[in-house]
Amino acid sequence: MGKRERTNEVSSSNSPKKAKKSSKFWKKQVKSIFKNANSSATKLKFKPIRKELVKAYRKENPSVSKDEAKEICLTEIKKLASYRLDGKYIIKMSKSSNNEESSNNNNNNTVVVASAESANGFPDIEDMDTKSYREKVELTLEGNGHEDAKFYPWQSLTKAEKAFGSNIMSVCKGFTKPTPIQAQCWPVLASGRDIVGIAETGSGKTLGFLLPAVWQVLNDKKIKDLNKPRILVVAPTRELAMQTNVVANEMPLKNVCIYGGVPKRDQFRALNNGIAVVIGTPGRLLDLAENTDALDLSNVSQLILDEADRMLDQGFEKDMRRLIGLCNKQRQTSLFSATWPESIRKLASEFMNNPVNVYIGSKDLTANVRVSQTIEVIEPRAKEKRLLQLLQKYHKSRKNRVLCFALYKKEAERLESMLSRNGWNCIAIHGNKTQEARTSALKQFKDGEIPLLIATDVAARGLDIPNVECVINVSFPLTIEDYIHRIGRTGRAGKFGISHTFFTNFDKARSGELQNVLREANQPIPDALLKFGSTVKRKEHKTYGRFGPKEDLVGLKAKKTTFSDSDSD
Repeated sequence: MGKRERTNEVSSSNSPKKAKKSSKFWKKQVKSIFKNANSSATKLKFKPIRKELVKAYRKENPSVSKDEAKEICLTEIKKLASYRLDGKYIIKMSKSSNNEESSNNNNNNTVVVASAESANGFPDIEDMDTKSYREKVELTLEGNGHEDAKFYPWQSLTKAEKAFGSNIMSVCKGFTKPTPIQAQCWPVLASGRDIVGIAETGSGKTLGFLLPAVWQVLNDKKIKDLNKPRILVVAPTRELAMQTNVVANEMPLKNVCIYGGVPKRDQFRALNNGIAVVIGTPGRLLDLAENTDALDLSNVSQLILDEADRMLDQGFEKDMRRLIGLCNKQRQTSLFSATWPESIRKLASEFMNNPVNVYIGSKDLTANVRVSQTIEVIEPRAKEKRLLQLLQKYHKSRKNRVLCFALYKKEAERLESMLSRNGWNCIAIHGNKTQEARTSALKQFKDGEIPLLIATDVAARGLDIPNVECVINVSFPLTIEDYIHRIGRTGRAGKFGISHTFFTNFDKARSGELQNVLREANQPIPDALLKFGSTVKRKEHKTYGRFGPKEDLVGLKAKKTTFSDSDSD
């Protein structure tokens, strides 16, 4: 055990000489494989290549286990500038591609030349062919008229600035180009169409819906009074609502953030002073809209449902329907989600008018390929001791941000106490803490004041915490969707991240789904996990349990057949 850990530490050493030597080894091996396959080959399947690389690496480092070698291989390949992992393939980069990649890397000293026409200093980026761009970023568009030229993605921020104006676009100052979800959503929303946006966590959805909503309100000549709610953003958690509020504060419209767990006094005062943007959670929004005169949603022309799948999972469907019913019927509706289950499709079909569907990547929920996933099958009683060992590995500097997930509030409290006793500077965030304490904990973690955070799934979705290097799942979540959202807290905004997950005998029902997620992301599947089997349990219908209608029959209507009394028929 000790030997393997020491070997792993050596392979990821910060020493420039060792790093350079390691880089040369991997580059030489990959170059050789491409040359043997075909001198002109630029794209090969990664799985068989990884097997060869692991074999070569273990030949030189026999003390390293197969699983550790796979993890090291994945980490080192991602560092190579000449090659790029793309789903199931490894791609040999051309010189022009390398230059483009390096210009997008925030950690280098490349000077980006701003366009002379851009008031915010956005660079002038030459657009790719629309079809090529969509294929490159795995972007799919569906809906009536989706092939129309007005829905072509805005691949540069200068194009968005010309449409929305420099005042609104100042919030993007310092960015080089829009993310794929932003590039595609902006032209659709600017045209006035409803939209359904499906993309992984950390893909920039907040600016994707907020910028065009503000622009639509400011440019609507019918709107004279901006002291009434015109934009409503509904989010599943207080933390996500507050995060959206931070972005909205940089926009040229007054806003208020409304959520439960705090006194209503300040929220009443903000509403009475006049605001145009309301951001909040379903429960408190509904309370103020239905039981007081403070919140009138009848003038809302821009309705945004953020993380809609999470709201349905938390049982907010009735609240969402009532909130939607209180909004103006002549509105533009945006629904954003990380998944596209039947419940979301039904909601979209009922309350949206001829929407355009935007998918980034798969329609099904998939893990971020920039996050290396390590699954460790372990006995429950060994978790805490093993966690202390992992922190010595992943949090050795005690300065880098590490996020540990627990399943229950009591577990999070116990872990916080245990880690503090062992000398770790940590803090916890969970439902038993007051809103003030949760906000303070999150701020301390974001600022780096306390770089180790223990959290329940309250922090798993939507929250954008920059530079989280590692996520440790001390307890496996109840659903595979929550697992994907948890590890999505790292590897955000194009960066790479690490996740390490404990898996026990009590989690074996999720084994098949977890194996599928690992396979899809080209991650190693440990033999100990395979022993639990690969069966995937069928999703249960919320009304009929596992005996509900077949998936391919959902949405079909019964046909009435009539028979004629005539003998001639």
